[in-house]
Amino acid sequence: MALLPILSFPDPRLRTVAKPVEEVTDEIRQLASDMLETMYEAPGIGLAASQVDRHIQLIVMDLSEEKDQPMVFINPKITPLTDETQAYEEGCLSVPQIYDKVNRPSRVKIEALNLDGEAFEIEADGLLAVCIQHEMDHLSGKLFVDYLSPLKRQRAREKVEKLTRQKEKVALKR
Repeated sequence: MALLPILSFPDPRLRTVAKPVEEVTDEIRQLASDMLETMYEAPGIGLAASQVDRHIQLIVMDLSEEKDQPMVFINPKITPLTDETQAYEEGCLSVPQIYDKVNRPSRVKIEALNLDGEAFEIEADGLLAVCIQHEMDHLSGKLFVDYLSPLKRQRAREKVEKLTRQKEKVALKR
């Protein structure tokens, strides 16, 4: 297992549209494992392959308090099951220390492949529905800050760029 570098907003690679996984191979399973390790270390509850500069349709998540219920979604597709939306405060490992409310459908159906290449589907609401939609946006080259006003998006960009510069200075001193 290996920790992977997470791209930070406004890196243009985050805007790349992910391609479908053609076959679930050992390489894909290893990437999913590495992504889970990276997500737990960050710490976060979801991570899309696009965030680690692998532009394939692969998402990992774990919403459990104990971090012992990993979920993997390969080539996921989402269908809203209601017109009702909910506002949920979101954050993102690619947009560190920025949080804001985003409105999304409150109930969705998710169809995907698992690590064995088998199709499955689940219905989700609450945090699971929000998280899967947030990660799906990454696969389309979209970030949660895209839902914010231009002013809030610009402030987020400036804050993340400042944090990145600070991290680089610390890394150079080592």
